Amino acid sequence: MKKHTNMDLLHAALRERILILDGAMGTMLQAQGLTEEDFRRHHFTSFRKDLKGNNDVLCMTCPEAVLKVHNAYLEAGADIIETNTFNSNAVSQEEYGLQDLVYELNKAGAAVARKAADACTRLNPGKPRFVAGSMGPTGRTASMSPDVNNPSMRNITFDELAATYRVAAAGLIDGGADILLIETIFDTLNCKAAIYGIESTLQERGLRMPVMISGTVSDASGRMLTGQNVEAFLISVSHTPDLLTIGFNCALGATEMRPHIAELAAKAPFMISAHPNAGLPDEFGRYAQTPEMMGGILKEFAESNLLNIVGGCCGTTPAHIKAIADAVEGTGIDTLVLDDGWFGKRDNDKSGLGDWVVNTDKLKGGLT
Repeated sequence: MKKHTNMDLLHAALRERILILDGAMGTMLQAQGLTEEDFRRHHFTSFRKDLKGNNDVLCMTCPEAVLKVHNAYLEAGADIIETNTFNSNAVSQEEYGLQDLVYELNKAGAAVARKAADACTRLNPGKPRFVAGSMGPTGRTASMSPDVNNPSMRNITFDELAATYRVAAAGLIDGGADILLIETIFDTLNCKAAIYGIESTLQERGLRMPVMISGTVSDASGRMLTGQNVEAFLISVSHTPDLLTIGFNCALGATEMRPHIAELAAKAPFMISAHPNAGLPDEFGRYAQTPEMMGGILKEFAESNLLNIVGGCCGTTPAHIKAIADAVEGTGIDTLVLDDGWFGKRDNDKSGLGDWVVNTDKLKGGLT
């Protein structure tokens, strides 16, 4: 299978320094005061449903608004920008009646980001910029019931999720993404469906491509919404071909996220990513952590060799990303070099809600 064009270039950059991921997209778009017309332009002028709020569709109808956000993060120092495709799946788009446009939305999102990244790279060829195709979790969970009175009920299946992620991956690849990023994972079964969908698309094309996986720990217990702990999550997704990084994003600020990132860094045979929120929201949903505060916290992460890729999630702005980039610049990284250059294995480890690790040394003499 052939490698993606920029795969070796990305890996070479990660050997040299911590790479900077961008920050929040939605709030940056909202700040532009876009109207319903902006969400309909050229493509959906007579569409039957309101589209304002469906930010992903702007990649088709108002790409200049999305490009403006990408450029702001690139100017702030981002090495990797995420496509505006977090909700570009059939499940999320069904609300707007656009579930049949998953491929088109993802391709358009990747193309806008590719345009921004390439323009920035041309200005400074010594610092290439990369595009991560964002794949969100959908609003449904394959392993939990939406009805407390009917625990066996499911409102989505593994096959349905895998099918839409498969189409999304195709669009992102064709639009020019360098990385496929499965993020904000609250249900590992959803994530496994995404992995399967991605792998199916890549196998069809005879292509290898780096994948980033980023989960969401819901509270201080160190467990995801579906109850799985950090190491169990790591084990559950470690089979992913060409897994570039594993990490966490959203839900927590950097301070609250640190113990979970530290656990991953100690146990994962992969590189580590983190893009936390700008602290915890107040009672009005506002994030008060300043760029300087967030940069200072994440600098300690870097100095402790916990990170390979770092950025921001909810509440972060280009100012936050610049502060993070400045804070981690020049810090040492514990570069991970694996046998095949890309991903490790944990063949003897199993997981459910918790981890179950088999010590093969103890088994060499046989069981008694």
